[in-house]
Amino acid sequence: MKAEIKAKEEKVARAIARHVRIAPRKLRLVADLVRGKQALHALAILRFTPKRGAKIVEKTIRSAMANAENNHEMDVEKLYVKEIYVDEGPRLKRWRARAMGRAARIIKRTSHLTVVLAEREGKPWGKR
Repeated sequence: MKAEIKAKEEKVARAIARHVRIAPRKLRLVADLVRGKQALHALAILRFTPKRGAKIVEKTIRSAMANAENNHEMDVEKLYVKEIYVDEGPRLKRWRARAMGRAARIIKRTSHLTVVLAEREGKPWGKR
């Protein structure tokens, strides 16, 4: 029974970027752009996305692609973004000086970004 389940599991490669100093809400905007896309196409999209989170997502996808190629012997041309999600990391609490000797708390949010790549079976990407 377990052998059948293992045979059906597809090979995946993942990369995780933890404690990234950008708010999860902002990083999710970029992650939503590339979910389900071919990995190489996702990199092209991110290269021309004028958001700060685009570089972080691009670097994490490149790391996952390197893991796929070197650790799992997967073909880079067939890879696609199977899962990409952003979780909240720990918050940094800072103080900002205000008028009349008061202070206001500022919360600097961090994120954990997870990218999972898998090989697409069937026809090549350009031919549908």
